[in-house]
Amino acid sequence: MDEKKGLARGAANYGDKDFALYLRRSFAKSMGYSRAMLDRPVVGIVDTGSDLNNCHRTVPELIEAVKRGVLAAGGLPLAFPTISLCEPYLQPCSMHYRNLMALDTEAMVAAQPMDAVVLVGGCDKTVPAQLMAAASAGVPAVQLVTGPMSANRFQGERLAACTDCRRYWAQYRAGTVTEERIAEVEGALATTAGTCGVMGTASTMACIASVLGFQPLEAASIPAVHADRLRIAEEAGAQAMRLVTKPVPPAALLTEQGIENALRVLLALGGSTNALVHLAAIAGRAGVRIDYQRLNQLSDETPVLVDLKPTGEGYMEDFHFAGGMRALLWELRDLLHLDAVDLDGVPLRERIGDGKHFVDRTYIKARETPVSPVGGLVALFGSLAPEGAILKRSAATPALFETEARCMVFDGLEDLAARIDADDLDVTPSDILILKGAGPLSPAGMPEAGYLPIPRKLARAGVKDMVRMSDCRMSGTAFGTVVLHIAPEAHAGGPLALVRTGDRVRLSVAERSLDLLVPAEELARRRAAWTPAPAPKRGWDALVHREVLQAPDGADLRFLRPEGV
Repeated sequence: MDEKKGLARGAANYGDKDFALYLRRSFAKSMGYSRAMLDRPVVGIVDTGSDLNNCHRTVPELIEAVKRGVLAAGGLPLAFPTISLCEPYLQPCSMHYRNLMALDTEAMVAAQPMDAVVLVGGCDKTVPAQLMAAASAGVPAVQLVTGPMSANRFQGERLAACTDCRRYWAQYRAGTVTEERIAEVEGALATTAGTCGVMGTASTMACIASVLGFQPLEAASIPAVHADRLRIAEEAGAQAMRLVTKPVPPAALLTEQGIENALRVLLALGGSTNALVHLAAIAGRAGVRIDYQRLNQLSDETPVLVDLKPTGEGYMEDFHFAGGMRALLWELRDLLHLDAVDLDGVPLRERIGDGKHFVDRTYIKARETPVSPVGGLVALFGSLAPEGAILKRSAATPALFETEARCMVFDGLEDLAARIDADDLDVTPSDILILKGAGPLSPAGMPEAGYLPIPRKLARAGVKDMVRMSDCRMSGTAFGTVVLHIAPEAHAGGPLALVRTGDRVRLSVAERSLDLLVPAEELARRRAAWTPAPAPKRGWDALVHREVLQAPDGADLRFLRPEGV
């Protein structure tokens, strides 16, 4: 048997290699495997099932389907657990642990004997963590997402987490939805297994994993509860076995052309701002950097074609049955690098097909009639964001794109929570709300808090949107005129740290600019008085504070990236 295959891969060194394999097999036999099974190639299966992750409720049955595919192709499937992340259950936020999950997954994939691995994930930080890990571990990897939840029909409307959650909560804060009604709706927003049913971060990352070639195109959007999701899981097992014969290192798919295709798809989807941070981290593991100036060029050339919430009206199940990724990529084909290949070496032009697919124009628009003629995201630069910031213009209010106004500043999440709903808060609808101290370096861990709530007194007066800015993120399911990922962040000593209530700030989407209109001499005085917050002293928090990068570099940990990236 080839010592580089199956259970013989990476055996511990006790000074006697034959004994190491003998010991490994003897312990494996206690699990009831025959010698014939133990001589087969091994496909690892990453198990992220957890009672604290509702998005991954179907992981056990997906793993069983993957095992069928592996066994039918002559392999030995072995599942193993890793960290599982679900946004609502983690504090300070799931982003704070994305890199921990990536580190855990990389270590377990690299250290344990497997010839290929199937990465089972879904909730929005898990897929980027797994692809980051795969790129670094180098073991051939197949992505298998859990799939989106199905929309619920409820009292004459359709609902699915989490854009509808935010819509109803905004109405509740404004006083137009009662306590009884919000409690009733709470039980109707998420009624099946799966990730958020809109084009949030989880769905955006699923689409990106597909265009990069880590899973079939249709795998991005099959509903979690549909039988096809189990069939695609079985195919993931078969795909992993093909990689045993013809190994492809994951980093081979993370080329500059592949990453640019992923950016095009992100823009055309009207996808999540979070996906840009995650894609930068994934690409960075393969030595590829995302250039925000190039992002703006792509955005001006790439229309939004998918009409789903939060940008539009549909749900992920609508996108799937409207033609899904194949129909979208066909519309974009002249903008894509069609020679980029998937795990089987099939170029994108062949994966897209010949244009004979079904397409429902309700949800996937033609190039001639886009949702928007330009892409969903833009990068901003200026004296407030020297290294860049991001705005999701496809989910924003165009009337606010050119704004110069006084700002109301909140210094951290506790300050925001304490003051945002005060009746005496000195704020008007034309002001800019700014949250600082919530970036990757902060104790908050770069949470999805950038979607600052409209102050209660303004919400009750009918205000639906305001310009909001921060160094943190917002949910991919959110909407509004929200500037995010301001870099450098406040805790790194960026200009954002120096902003005070009453300062004036200018936002120009047309000029791609974000500027703090305060005299240089005043900023110098503030800079001299500024001191960094104390660093955490132990554990994961201390390691993050020492090593975490800023948003344009994916908020990855410095020591996990290749040198020079």
